[in-house]
Formats: sequence, C-alpha cells, structure tokens
Amino acid sequence: MSDLAALIEKSHQGDKEAREELIEGNLGLVHCIVRRFLNRGQEAEDLFQVGVIGLMKAIDKFDCSFDVKFSTYAVPMIQGEIKRFLRDDGMVKVSRSIKENGWKVKHAAERLTCRLGRDATLQEIAAETELTVEEVIMATEANVEVESIYKPIHGNDGSQIYLIDKVAATESGDKETDQLLNHMVLKQLIEHLETMERRLILLRYFYNRTQTEVADEMGISQVQVSRLEKKILLRMRSLI
Repeated sequence: MSDLAALIEKSHQGDKEAREELIEGNLGLVHCIVRRFLNRGQEAEDLFQVGVIGLMKAIDKFDCSFDVKFSTYAVPMIQGEIKRFLRDDGMVKVSRSIKENGWKVKHAAERLTCRLGRDATLQEIAAETELTVEEVIMATEANVEVESIYKPIHGNDGSQIYLIDKVAATESGDKETDQLLNHMVLKQLIEHLETMERRLILLRYFYNRTQTEVADEMGISQVQVSRLEKKILLRMRSLI
C-alpha cells in the first residue's frame, strides 16, 4: 500500500492527523484550481476555502480501490464545490426550479444528440423534457455557467469544437499549470478508451489538432470526428 493510500485509510478510520496531512499536502492543487475562477465577483480567499471543502469531501469519499489517482478524483470534486458556490452564492441568484430545469434540459440534449446524431432543436428538447420552449431557453440561460465549457462553438476553419478547448487561452491564471491539471485528468481517463478513441482524444487535446486535421489523419469525415468526440467526452465525463 502506498503512503498516500495508507494516509487515506487512516483518515477514514478517524485519524485526524492523517486527514490534516492529506489536506496540507494537497492545498497546492486547490490553489491551482482557484486561479481558474478568479475575477468572478468573489474573493480569492473565499474561493480557496470553498475549494478546501471540496478537497475534504474528496478525501472522505475516495476509495483506494478506484482505478484512478487521488488527484484525478479530487480535481472535479474541488471544481464542483467552487462552481456550486458561485452558482448558489454568487451575484446572480437563480431559483431552484430553474436550476432543476437546467439539468433536465442538459441531459435531454445529450440524450437527443446521441439518439439523433446531431444537435437537438429547442422544440425537440422541449418535447423531450415536457417544458415550453420559453422554459428551455430560460433554464439554459440561467445555467450558462455550468454549460458554458461544454457548449459547441465553431473554430476558425468552420469545424465544431468545444469552448473548453479555448479556456486555457483566456483564463487569467497560470496557463501552464492549468494545462498540466487538464492533461493529468485526461491521461487517467484515456486509459479507459478504445484504441481509435484514444488516438482521437490525443490528437485533439494533446497535439491541438483541429477536427478537420484529425479527420484527414484518421481517414474519416469531420462530421464523424465531431460525433465521435461528443460521444467520447460524454463517456469520459461519466467516469469522473
């Protein structure tokens, strides 16, 4: 058993010193993630404290039998805690019902994309969720903070990409550290992919190829790359 696993086991058994050691040893990870959320109307110290709460939840919930590193498991836990804080306690207040509709719309859109092989229309999402088109629009706008990094946009060459591809270029924090965190998580997740899927993700996210370039290299169409990428990202997100 590794030293980290031993500490986690002790922490789960109620050893406060082990828990404190785990927290202290991972505060740098919290600082790196907090940099991504600066300049959003909240003090950096408040975001850091919230991030530490996410870290503590990760420590308490992590199972050493998981086939992932602790840091890989902790990153989305810390990010999620900070996002919830910004969403629930930020400058813009959103009612619980609208938030719930937002998640309903999000999952319905994902299901429809898989089923139809294309982005769903507002009318199709409304029918799937049994909401009105107006309610779908309101829910989508209200949950834009959650949705934004997965929102499809168009690259300079006309190919469809995700906004998450552009995050590192616009964040005010340490870009190299952000990229390191992203790659750390991706390296763990791609181990669960099939050979062709792994190649696509490596080309897109490690070699910064456009969908058109990936299509040419893999001998498939850009549309196929787009559909495969969506499918793979959805499965990778489910593994986090």
